[in-house]
Amino acid sequence: MGRCPSCGEWNTYVEEVVQRATGQRQAPVASNEPKPVHSLEAAAHDRLPLADGELQRVLGGGIVRGSLILFGGEPGIGKSTLMLQVSLQQQGMKVLYVSGEESEEQIRMRVDRMPSRNPACMVLMETSLENILHHAAQLAPQLLVIDSIQTLATSAVESSPGSISQVRECATQLLRFAKESGTAVFLIGHITKEGTLAGPKVLEHMVDTVLQFEGDRHHVYRLLRAHKNRFGSTSELGIYEMQADGLREVANPSEILIQSHSDALSGTAIAAVLEGVRPLMVEVQALVSTAVYGTPQRSTTGYDLRRLNMLLAVLEKRCGFRLGHKDVFLNIAGGLRIEDPAMDLAVIAAILSSDQDIPVSRHMCFAGEVGLSGEIRPVARMDYRVREAARLGFGEIYISSYNKGIDPLRTGVKVQMVGRVDELLQLLFA
Repeated sequence: MGRCPSCGEWNTYVEEVVQRATGQRQAPVASNEPKPVHSLEAAAHDRLPLADGELQRVLGGGIVRGSLILFGGEPGIGKSTLMLQVSLQQQGMKVLYVSGEESEEQIRMRVDRMPSRNPACMVLMETSLENILHHAAQLAPQLLVIDSIQTLATSAVESSPGSISQVRECATQLLRFAKESGTAVFLIGHITKEGTLAGPKVLEHMVDTVLQFEGDRHHVYRLLRAHKNRFGSTSELGIYEMQADGLREVANPSEILIQSHSDALSGTAIAAVLEGVRPLMVEVQALVSTAVYGTPQRSTTGYDLRRLNMLLAVLEKRCGFRLGHKDVFLNIAGGLRIEDPAMDLAVIAAILSSDQDIPVSRHMCFAGEVGLSGEIRPVARMDYRVREAARLGFGEIYISSYNKGIDPLRTGVKVQMVGRVDELLQLLFA
């Protein structure tokens, strides 16, 4: 039936196979019985080790056998490059890489640029889900990569590839295959213009892990985050650098994100931030100038604009700085986007450094949240930030005086406790 007589929509009927029970009706037999919660068995997950250390850490220590992982990101960000690179790095692991978007020539061009070679990596150009599952059942790979889920189609659903019904049905069959065979499956997914994963929301509920590849295509750094992880933490962060031969793991991002200058420049400050449980030292750049066009401009890159407006209001109200008639531009070096509230102190130091044209020492770093009344509030995991500052050779770190449990004598770096913004200004620009 093409058109529904009830709602008037076209092609909304889906065939369902109904099996009728013959003979006398029997009572259902329960396959599982209720158990007390304390008697449940906790089995350890069997994980596949990865040669890619960043991806292994974000996943929680490796790929769990039989897991279904959804990997999303913007076009051109490097999703296919990372998955093909991981497939070629797994020496001795049987991998099946399925591409529904690229030809053999395009895959070969990618492989030639990458240094790793895995002879057990098989490549298949296919969009039919039935054919993919047939080859996967014959090869029995340990890892199956699908690039991408929006290009697959199954004959069980009469709709075009990429539609909601096709994506949901293909993901259901791949989930069943992963659980029954113990094969780990990576699904590369498209995203919408709003930045969310394309397709039905149930897709994110079905999978075990949702990974997001972030970054600016005009910068070399990429961030890998886990938005959902049934087998590990979602607070880990992986950082990559895009190069001609693929993506390189950034083991120590703090040294790269801090730009070294031969001369002391005003308008820069170093923030000790935390991405998940990973401490990073990030350079904050600010430029304050007189508004030429009458209406002051407020512009940020990698930082929340509303947060910047709030900090400027605190400087005007609590500290007496007249910034209402000046343009303020703020940039986080490296193309990163940071949401840690501990950035506030470094942002204020960079803005006032540019306004007064007085450079902040490159041996200082900052970690503290600024409240509306001008107080400097404590932030979490301050010991991680202080240890990272000491490891990178910083001489001073400015933190909130309300942070407890920090012993300045054992940190290896001079810890300056400040309670209000005006106290910070007196210490920096006295």
